[in-house]
Amino acid sequence: MTIACVVIPAHNEEQVIGRCLAALLTGAEPGELDVIVVANACADRTAEVARAAGARVIETPIPGKGNALALGDEACLAFPRVYLDADVDLSVESVRLLVATLADGTVAACAPVPEFDRTAVSTVAARFQRVHELLMAPRRGLAGVGVYALGPAGHDRVFPLPDVLADDGWVHRSFAEHERRSVAGARCVVRPARTVAAVVRRRARVRLANRQLEGVGAAPADGSISPRELVGLVWSGRVSMVDAGCFAFVLLCDRVLAKWRGLRGGNDMAWSTDLTSRGQ
Repeated sequence: MTIACVVIPAHNEEQVIGRCLAALLTGAEPGELDVIVVANACADRTAEVARAAGARVIETPIPGKGNALALGDEACLAFPRVYLDADVDLSVESVRLLVATLADGTVAACAPVPEFDRTAVSTVAARFQRVHELLMAPRRGLAGVGVYALGPAGHDRVFPLPDVLADDGWVHRSFAEHERRSVAGARCVVRPARTVAAVVRRRARVRLANRQLEGVGAAPADGSISPRELVGLVWSGRVSMVDAGCFAFVLLCDRVLAKWRGLRGGNDMAWSTDLTSRGQ
């Protein structure tokens, strides 16, 4: 019996799609998960690797995560539905917990709690990410995890997705706090950007994506991080002054880059891939 459909958009993800599918399908009962990989505008072996791992594969020449998610969603035959980034590891045990959370009817959307694999991450990047995670953990919800799950009512709330970069941000903002949940027992492995330059690019992209969400009428964000919160972490001893300095430096750099990209316009809002977190 299929307990969930899993949609994985994948653009040139040959290096990681096998790992993603192995983590997802190891221990799964035959037919328990209907896994759909949407290989969009791929110039590598993403589709071949996904088929060999046992996933249904849809190939499209049209690039873009939004289009890939729409195609995968149309191919789903059941609920609930899990939407998973190709570079994130999610176990079938965690999928079962997400499904059980949606089944009790108290929430319409949920996500696992991320665990960050900082292997090969540079010192400054790791310091930034540690502080960022401490600040974001209380407000994370469905965004920035690389996974979210929707029941029928939740799905009808957010689909069809608007053409935005931050689909998880759109989903998160579509639900009030009591309608969504981070499932404590469910875990996913996220590999953050490894270099400061990659972190800055990713952060600038997040800022631009948030502006885009505002432009399409998404609900306001839960609230930005305040300097007082950072000072509180330092005073409590949870982070060092060096950690806080690295965090502030990266934030300044990404604000400058976001402003520059906003002034340039053009193709800077295109869906891009952080290759550093994929070992390239």
